[in-house]
Amino acid sequence: MGGGQVNWAGTRVTVAGLGVSGVPAARVLRGLGARVTVVNDGDDERSRQQAAELEALGVTVRLGDGATLPESTELVVTTPGWQPDKPLFRAAAEAGVPVWGDVELAWRLRGPDAAPWLAVTGTNGKTTTVRMLAAILEAAGLRTAAVGNIGVSVLDAVLAEQREDAEPYDVLAVELSSYQLHWAPSLRAHSATVLNLAPDHLDWHGSMEAYAADKGRIYQGNTVACVYNAADKATEELVRAADVEEGCRAIGFTLGPPAPSQLGVVDGILVDRAFVADRQKQAQELAEVSDVNPPVPHNIANALAAAALARAYGVEPRAVRDGLRAFRPEPHRIARVAEIGGVTYIDDSKATNTHAAEASLTAYDSVVWIAGGLAKGATFDELVAAASGRLRGAVLMGADRALIREALTRHAPDVPVAELDRTDTGAMAAAVREAAALARPGDTVLLAPACASMDMFVNYGKRGEAFAEAVRELGAGHGGQGR
Repeated sequence: MGGGQVNWAGTRVTVAGLGVSGVPAARVLRGLGARVTVVNDGDDERSRQQAAELEALGVTVRLGDGATLPESTELVVTTPGWQPDKPLFRAAAEAGVPVWGDVELAWRLRGPDAAPWLAVTGTNGKTTTVRMLAAILEAAGLRTAAVGNIGVSVLDAVLAEQREDAEPYDVLAVELSSYQLHWAPSLRAHSATVLNLAPDHLDWHGSMEAYAADKGRIYQGNTVACVYNAADKATEELVRAADVEEGCRAIGFTLGPPAPSQLGVVDGILVDRAFVADRQKQAQELAEVSDVNPPVPHNIANALAAAALARAYGVEPRAVRDGLRAFRPEPHRIARVAEIGGVTYIDDSKATNTHAAEASLTAYDSVVWIAGGLAKGATFDELVAAASGRLRGAVLMGADRALIREALTRHAPDVPVAELDRTDTGAMAAAVREAAALARPGDTVLLAPACASMDMFVNYGKRGEAFAEAVRELGAGHGGQGR
């Protein structure tokens, strides 16, 4: 079933799930003339509102039953979060019905002159890298958008290009999750990167091998560059395994001096030895490390990956510098909240797994670490062992805090630990007070939970907001020393 060749009129399509991806997919398919049925596990107030909106367009919605494949279904389009072992997908496989994700649908609906995609995935840093990339492309005078797993539907972007009055995009910066890549077998990017790989979402994928394989799909069919992390050999192995277009190059990025066909750092300068006339002898200055906001190691790596994709598209060096200078990080990503009594308070609530937390902890020399939440099957021994020399103390909270406490006992037994057995609205304020009591001037109190937030907060953003508010209250109690 190929997108541009499909006569959608009357085609029976089942959309699995509502939400950010399912609603626009159902809307688009109905607009193309398909006979659309949406199935959804939940039957809450939000789902009923979305169902009413879709039913007004002629879409059939079944709430509270996401397991049964509607009769005569010819195609299933799934939202990213639905796990591959769901009964609906088993029924589709038995019936020979293809399953697409919303990204696959968007890719197949693209017109012949559609903007190419510069695609980004990885365990951590995706959103920051995509936004950096979009800022660089805009600085080059290109019409672009940051889309995908970033809150802006790639499906909406593709359809926006096809309106008669639309000004077409030159290129799209696309963030893709492992979930989206699993259901997007036809995707063929201009250039792409896997920023890093660490255990995450293993409950969804079933194994680290399956997770890595889904991430690696982003390299399939690349035409110009497969960008990998020289410090993470698993990403390079995914490049080696990919079936790409003839002439596509492997481009590395490193925090050290770059080898030929790499981007890296020399004396505080981001340099390019990949997209220059003589890679053996030449290096092109792109920007200064100080142009990266904030200039901590893992964020410099993000900037290098974004620069590599932009350079693969032909962007001039000056645009890399100007784009990085214009970029402003999203909230709750290593965001400085205040300094109180010589102690700096950093909100990295987005560090929802051990890999992200390790990167955050590495950025600071002496840390009082606030951690805990839902571990999602993660273990913490490697993280704690790596960070033990930096820890002034730890404050633990959330459902799986015991797992972190046990790792601290094994690998950092001398680090003082405060453990909070509470989940009420005042828990974060208590955590901040405990951290402040452990901190000394020159220390950093770092919220880098290494866990998901949903045991105590709606999302990581609400967790970060609670931390920032608690820090502000602490500053007010110190005579307004926070700044």
